[in-house]
Amino acid sequence: MNRYCAAVLLLLSCFVMPAAAVIETYEFSNEELEQRYQHLSAELRCPKCQNQNIADSNAPIAQDLRKRLYQQLEEGASDSEILDYMVARYGEFVLYRPRFSGATAVLWLAPGLLLVAAIGLALLVLRRRKDTGGPADSELSAAEQQRLHSLLDESESGS
Repeated sequence: MNRYCAAVLLLLSCFVMPAAAVIETYEFSNEELEQRYQHLSAELRCPKCQNQNIADSNAPIAQDLRKRLYQQLEEGASDSEILDYMVARYGEFVLYRPRFSGATAVLWLAPGLLLVAAIGLALLVLRRRKDTGGPADSELSAAEQQRLHSLLDESESGS
């Protein structure tokens, strides 16, 4: 009985898996256009899914974007023309790697600025520690050495 159930579940799973895959049926006029299509569809973000590219998304808008991408490639549009069209229609969000502009400057510059600030802070802390005689300066004054010796003598005589 268990073998029968396992076989049925395996058979049913074979029918379910292909339904989740994106199947493209576009006929390209040459191999270069197909490679450009694959590259661009991986670079463009699905406006509905937000964390998937249009190549992996089954959303209706992603299907429309793939169709428009195919049409533009077959019409002879360059990659930059296609990306400009998509950005004009859907905004910078449609690009996984947004272009550098005034609106995206924070996205591009923030990691570097934060790294420089962290290094500066670390250097400041280390310099201040060295200047104030932190753990690196462990020399005892004469009074402290005498006190230490008296404590050690007391502990030896007490044991």
